[in-house]
Amino acid sequence: MPSQPGSSKPAHFVVLTGVFGREGKWVTAQCQELGTTAFGRTLEQADSRLREAVLLHLQGLEDVGERARFFRENGIRTYTAYPAVVHQSVPPEVLSKAHVLRVGKEIALV
Repeated sequence: MPSQPGSSKPAHFVVLTGVFGREGKWVTAQCQELGTTAFGRTLEQADSRLREAVLLHLQGLEDVGERARFFRENGIRTYTAYPAVVHQSVPPEVLSKAHVLRVGKEIALV
């Protein structure tokens, strides 16, 4: 079981779903579970900006000690091992990606 750097505590993972769409010249991105949004001129730019926004959102929750409550109230599940299955609730007509994040004192994309 993976652990956080400098800790014997197991790492925890959370699966968040990014949904991407197009509005005119812009690619929009939204994390379904957090409600965090971003946009860019390309899919890659929107994806990068969404990842940054999600990390800032999660780090902010962690900094004020609200991550566990927020996850519980919003039905966000944590895993102790990399999940074998990710969300299948995203409609097939939208472009989507699933991001797996390691959460704890430090928030990191996996």
